[in-house]
Amino acid sequence: MYQIDFQKPVSVYFVGIGGISMSGLAEILLSRGFKVSGSDRAPSPITRDLEEKGIHVNYGQKAENITKDDLDLVVFTAAIHPDNPEYKKTMELGLPHLTRAQLLGEVMRNYGLPVAIAGTHGKTTTTSMISEILLHEDADPTISVGGILKSIHGQVRVGHSDYFVAEACEYTNSFLSLFPKIAVILDIDADHLDFFKDINDIRRSFRKFAQLVPEDGALVINSDIPNVHEITDGLKCRVVYYGSDRDRSEYYPVNITYDEYAHPTYTACHRTEKGGHTQRISLHIPGEHNVYNSLAVLAVADLLHVDREVSAQALSAFGGTDRRFEYKGKKNGFTIIDDYAHHPTEITATLRAARHMPHRKLYVIFQPHTYTRTKALMDDFARALTLADVVVLADIYAARETDTLGISSKTLADKIEALHTDTEVHYLGDFASIEKFILQNCQKDDVVITMGAGNVNDIAADLLS
Repeated sequence: MYQIDFQKPVSVYFVGIGGISMSGLAEILLSRGFKVSGSDRAPSPITRDLEEKGIHVNYGQKAENITKDDLDLVVFTAAIHPDNPEYKKTMELGLPHLTRAQLLGEVMRNYGLPVAIAGTHGKTTTTSMISEILLHEDADPTISVGGILKSIHGQVRVGHSDYFVAEACEYTNSFLSLFPKIAVILDIDADHLDFFKDINDIRRSFRKFAQLVPEDGALVINSDIPNVHEITDGLKCRVVYYGSDRDRSEYYPVNITYDEYAHPTYTACHRTEKGGHTQRISLHIPGEHNVYNSLAVLAVADLLHVDREVSAQALSAFGGTDRRFEYKGKKNGFTIIDDYAHHPTEITATLRAARHMPHRKLYVIFQPHTYTRTKALMDDFARALTLADVVVLADIYAARETDTLGISSKTLADKIEALHTDTEVHYLGDFASIEKFILQNCQKDDVVITMGAGNVNDIAADLLS
């Protein structure tokens, strides 16, 4: 496989350069003296920003864009298939090529302290919190995060130290291409079942990820993961456990309280061979799940020898990333929040957090994401959504799929009703009908959450406009 060497910059072409992760990698290589170019289907704010930085972008992916004399390496996103003309031309010319995940791993090799955050849920928030701590420490990290981190005004920051912080996504086993010195596993849940066979297949993949950590590195892992030792037994690296069980965890929380916005404050306990210490931590992001995400962050910060007071200050200052329980505003006296949750576990965490907020009724406008996930986890979705007082369902967001499974959001509505709870459910489908329903029914002091990984956040914007 082609290896990236920051000491020997070459010419790299990105097919699909307008993607969030691809554009970030392009910026990192550009900052290191590489000649960077690429293509995308149409102009976007991301491609225009790249062009302003001096990167040439071709619009429309054509075979003539790929030339052997001008390019040393071609990088493809997972969305690029063998029938793509630039892909076909790359293969015809025998040019070196990497996937986006492979390139991320190769970039990671060039940093002395790469940190990779994995887990079915919470990657973006946890990556952002670790980044925030290193920024407060003035550690000058390079950052690649899957959401908008307000303190860097985007998804990518190019630093010049040994620190590199990145999300590690399990989908298509892409995180197995990485080279972390410190790895984090937040949780392991059934998801991406269009790729993985079942939960055991997913667990095997996370075990392989854990085995990537070198002997002089460390794995930080949630001890609440079922049969966690199946993931950690026999590892050569140091293993640091955090979680709710103080007997199994080196880091654990006590005395959790919440303010009126569901922001938790808790005492972080760190048990060590020489005794231990405690620290009061106040978060400005909601929910008990973020207590545990922040414990993982504190463990990483200690491994990186960050001053503990700096860690506490950074966590308190962190206000979240876009689309993670993001306050959008008020309309007619009710509060509108937007959240990216698209898995039953995430929905449960978000709605439990919301219930800590003072409210008359809790409404959730949910847009299921992909037919495969919706069918595989249908019963779990139904149970999770009953934590809301009123559920309003939009049509399924297809993403990369087509409807071949014979299901719809109406199927989910029927499942919720069959549970015979107090939750009121409405399948309305299109956004216009949903917006009309909300404006007619929501009252002062209600909380409305637009929820899903598709474009359901457009409803929040429409309501406020």
